[in-house]
Amino acid sequence: MIVGMDEPREREGNTRLYLLASVVLAAFLVVVGRFVYLQFWQPLVSHAGTSDNVTESTEEKVEYPPRRGRIYDRDGNLLAVQIITYEIGVNPAKVENPEALAEKLAPLLRESRVVLMEKLLRKSEPWVRLAKEVEPSVAETIMEWGNPALTIDGHPTRVYPQGNFAGHVLGFVNEEQRAFHGVEEYYQTLLSGQPGYRSLGRDSLGNQRCWIVPAQDGADLILTLDREVQYLAEKAISDAVTRYQAERGLVIVLDPRTGEILALAVSPSYDPNKYYLADQTLYANPAVSDHYEPGSVFKIITMAAGLDAGLVRPETTYLDNGSIVVGGRTIRNSDRAAHGQVNMVGVLAHSLNVGAAYISTNLGATRFYDYVHRFGFGQLTGVDLANEVPGSVRVPGDQGWWESDLGMNAFGQGLAVTPLQMITAVAAVANNGVLMKPHIVKAIIRDGVVESVAPQAVRQVISAQTANELTEMLVESTAIAAPGALVPGYSIAGKTGTAEIPIPGGYDPVQTIASFVAYAPADDPRFVALVVLYKPQVDRWGVLSAVPLFHDLAEDLFRLMGIPPDDVRHALH
Repeated sequence: MIVGMDEPREREGNTRLYLLASVVLAAFLVVVGRFVYLQFWQPLVSHAGTSDNVTESTEEKVEYPPRRGRIYDRDGNLLAVQIITYEIGVNPAKVENPEALAEKLAPLLRESRVVLMEKLLRKSEPWVRLAKEVEPSVAETIMEWGNPALTIDGHPTRVYPQGNFAGHVLGFVNEEQRAFHGVEEYYQTLLSGQPGYRSLGRDSLGNQRCWIVPAQDGADLILTLDREVQYLAEKAISDAVTRYQAERGLVIVLDPRTGEILALAVSPSYDPNKYYLADQTLYANPAVSDHYEPGSVFKIITMAAGLDAGLVRPETTYLDNGSIVVGGRTIRNSDRAAHGQVNMVGVLAHSLNVGAAYISTNLGATRFYDYVHRFGFGQLTGVDLANEVPGSVRVPGDQGWWESDLGMNAFGQGLAVTPLQMITAVAAVANNGVLMKPHIVKAIIRDGVVESVAPQAVRQVISAQTANELTEMLVESTAIAAPGALVPGYSIAGKTGTAEIPIPGGYDPVQTIASFVAYAPADDPRFVALVVLYKPQVDRWGVLSAVPLFHDLAEDLFRLMGIPPDDVRHALH
């Protein structure tokens, strides 16, 4: 019985042994198979991350640069692209026949034979550059010669096909592929991509292997710029700087509904292809990197605050004696005249400093500066252009703020703004009181996928009712004060400015900054435009210099943008 009972146990034990042996054999076959695969079948070139038992070494590593992203305007016109150009060099000691070589190179390199001969005869130097930024076709021709004395090295080069067109918007990329200013610097990481590499080394079994990580090309950008609008703006400001003998000038055209920058023109400008030939003081974009005292265009902001706070109405009057004392300082109208009983439209039409100070002082510092900040002054707009500055607005409690500043700031003196801040704030009035974030990139193309940049509302600064009331006031005051801005058939809401320039101890008695800002059609704005002329020597008042420029530009914009006259628009609706 005992023997009979052990037989099933023995059979069970044998079964376990067979199973264990099978598992061991299978594991052995896997190991052997893996060894054979690694030794004989696994490819020698791998993409990083495809093999679990490979240890990359650093015997040799070659980097592959990515392609920098292209930049286009809103209609697909190419504004910036990366190409490969070539540098031609020579080892003079290896040149066998300098005369013959100079003769062959001269027409290709567009250099005189004498200059090339001088370089080819520098026998004591190991290498001499003959030419840089040579076109691929020329480099290929020279390469076919097979001359061992010549070296041909390719380099990525940023090219701006439109020359100095929108130079301050784009910025530039130098020989070291570093971006400066504009869109190029702001979107440097996105545009530059990620380099790839090829690495030679040995795996864990000692086999020589090659790892390849592909480069990731930079994203392409589509800007909000309209090439035709930009062209008109550039021509207008260039002509005006010459005509009025200004130190410089700028024009910004903005869509108030979206915050899209349709044009940003600066004169004088520079060619980003040849940035190294330009005065470095021209590189920065004054629309975002410089601030100035805006002068009377700021009265739009003061009037908006007074209306929105319920302090004044368009028909509200005050007695204008020609001066007002604020914080112990006497503020006078620019014409030094007293205007008697004046309503709020008259304050704008006659650009009365006393009227602006009347509003700000009755609002009080807390409410006045709250509106100033709500409109975005004293802070970055967040625009996607490099090197933006926030301007300067002092408030009670800040070092350097005086009670008199409450009166001075009301008409744009004693505070500093950037041109982009100024036009963005006025655009909020045009946009029913909604402040939009200004932007220059309309879409980003990554790996063939288009990512649109949506318009971004920052906040409701004033009520829609206030914005509409102020628009009507600006239309009326523009007709009175700046009739030269008007285009027959269209309603235009605008404001002139002639700002004094601060100097140590006070203000320059002669130099000014002349400006005009306006939006149209006033009841359904399609664009806002700001014109600024710095230190015009001829017609230094905004109404005499900036206004005519706006008029000519507005005429072109109405035609280019297909905006029908007011009566036609109203009939269609």
